[in-house]
Amino acid sequence: MIDELHVTDVALIHEASIQPASGLTVLTGETGTGKTALLSSIKLLVGERADASSVREGATGLCVEARLFLPGGDEDGIIARRRVSQDGRSRVEIDGHLSSVRELAERVGSTVDLCGQHEHQRLLRVQTHVELLDAWAGEAAKQARDAYAQALAAAAHAAAELQRIQEMGRSAQEQVDEAAFVLRRIDDVGPSVEEYEELEETLPRAEHAEALLRAAHEAREGLVGDGGVMDALSEASSLLHDAATHDATLDRYADALESALIDIEDVASDLRGYQDTVDFDPETLDELQSRMAAYQGLLRAYGPHVENVLRRRDQAAELVSAVQNGDELERKARRALEEAEAALLKAAKALDRVRRKAAPELAKAITKEMAFLQMGSAEVAFDIQALPREQWHGAGPSKVELMYRPAVGLTARPLRRIASGGEVSRVMLAVKVVLGEAAGAEGTGAETLVFDEVDAGVGGATAVALAQVLARLAKTHQVIVVTHLAQVAVFAERHYLVSKKTAEGDEVPQTTLTEISGEDRVAEIARMLSGAVTDASLAHARELLNSDC
Repeated sequence: MIDELHVTDVALIHEASIQPASGLTVLTGETGTGKTALLSSIKLLVGERADASSVREGATGLCVEARLFLPGGDEDGIIARRRVSQDGRSRVEIDGHLSSVRELAERVGSTVDLCGQHEHQRLLRVQTHVELLDAWAGEAAKQARDAYAQALAAAAHAAAELQRIQEMGRSAQEQVDEAAFVLRRIDDVGPSVEEYEELEETLPRAEHAEALLRAAHEAREGLVGDGGVMDALSEASSLLHDAATHDATLDRYADALESALIDIEDVASDLRGYQDTVDFDPETLDELQSRMAAYQGLLRAYGPHVENVLRRRDQAAELVSAVQNGDELERKARRALEEAEAALLKAAKALDRVRRKAAPELAKAITKEMAFLQMGSAEVAFDIQALPREQWHGAGPSKVELMYRPAVGLTARPLRRIASGGEVSRVMLAVKVVLGEAAGAEGTGAETLVFDEVDAGVGGATAVALAQVLARLAKTHQVIVVTHLAQVAVFAERHYLVSKKTAEGDEVPQTTLTEISGEDRVAEIARMLSGAVTDASLAHARELLNSDC
């Protein structure tokens, strides 16, 4: 629900604010005063595409900000702000943090439904009719549609897999021969990641075994051989111990040398053990070098890593197998496709059942509202026609179209072909009322409904009926209406007057919004009734306000 809306430099509005009621709020004013500018602001607020032409002439950019209470949200509400510069660039903030237009549309747009001329045009597009039906059917339609979508995706995947196998089977013999060569070459080596890592560790030791043995032997002799390091340290330690009888300080140095002797003995012992592990075998060295050479050949051809070689081997094996065992692979893929198609058919029938059950109920509810809107015996019905399998799409396996019968006894035909603009407007309102009441009962759907031009071509008893419908809808939703009908305006909880004036020294006119009540509201209702404020129109306005407010 929109708690407060503040607009700066949008179209003719320099600065304006409104605080819509939780029920019905109306905006009225002379034609051309800029009432739709506020609706343009709400469109920006719910994440619709930004247009630099919406920026007020002479301004560097526009700003629309609002405080909203979202279903299940923080009890303090959120602050959403959208700025659009002269070059059309958009900037979004939610609670002071940078955000995206997508998040704005998801968080705010899902709670606000804009019902203007654009919505009338949507109602004439057949593609939107299935959405109306599914919205009415609710959770049952959602579950059935989700299951159908999953089955459709699975069938598409199975069909693509069958096509891939068939194409592999039709591959040129040259490709098959090349794959067979790659497979033989790699399998002749039989590479593995583990063996290659072991080769990288052992081959350098095998290639330099003599040098390693010589280094270990000579180092050990230098430590423990005659005249080696250990003899020298032992003699030095003894000398220090003897001299320590005269100065105890030397004992500390003698002890350090003895500790070093222990470490040297450990190193000498380890060197002897190391010598035993180094095996100089020319035949083993040849084998290791040959093995590494084989690996290097594969890495140059299919590398740079052993994993790449193994992956190339799998690809080659798959291609060869597809040719050698193509019939079996194709049979499996075809069987998988048949199973996926059977599951899809089951899901499609389930979705159709839900829709065919809901269609007459929704049509009856809409028709009832149409009768209340003074549309006589006009009726709507949903025509559901099964599509050929190749025409099934994400929305379902059938074509769903809203049909319109102007009167009893006449043939129902597509709404887009025979309904007038005024009829479409009232059918749209009837749809909104029915779906809005259904969503309100389930706690789902938009909380705020914004209507523009819903009263086009309406007058007399129809105007009264339309006003009553909007008032009823406002009991379960926040409703904001731009209207020319006094019959609608008198039901409002809050009434804003939209006017246009040119400030002194400013060549560009400005649209202002003023909340009116009391005698100001009586005067505006009188103007709406007769086009002028007279004693008669004022009396009529007071009568309407007293009877309907």
